[in-house]
Amino acid sequence: MGRVVFVQPDGSKQEVEAVDGQSVMQVARANLVPGIVAECGGELSCATCHVFVDEQWAGLLPDQSDDEADMLEVAAEEPTECSRLSCQVHFDASLDGIVVTIPKTQ
Repeated sequence: MGRVVFVQPDGSKQEVEAVDGQSVMQVARANLVPGIVAECGGELSCATCHVFVDEQWAGLLPDQSDDEADMLEVAAEEPTECSRLSCQVHFDASLDGIVVTIPKTQ
């Protein structure tokens, strides 16, 4: 078990517990984190779980799949180098303390 830190667009932070194997989207939904809509439930078909991964953590993640990159192209908020779909980021011990910022719009 570890933790994920969600940063809201206004800068407020919510630190929640995460279990290895959960996606960051599942962690957010299980803890009622505002701003992660996840309309498709993690099926990689909506881009409403877009997050900006803090730069210090982004390099620890596997590369985006082509499907994830395609979905980020249609995200409501302009994607950056650190953009990920939280349904595609799976938590493990190496990500304990990962910081992700939720965009203003999904």
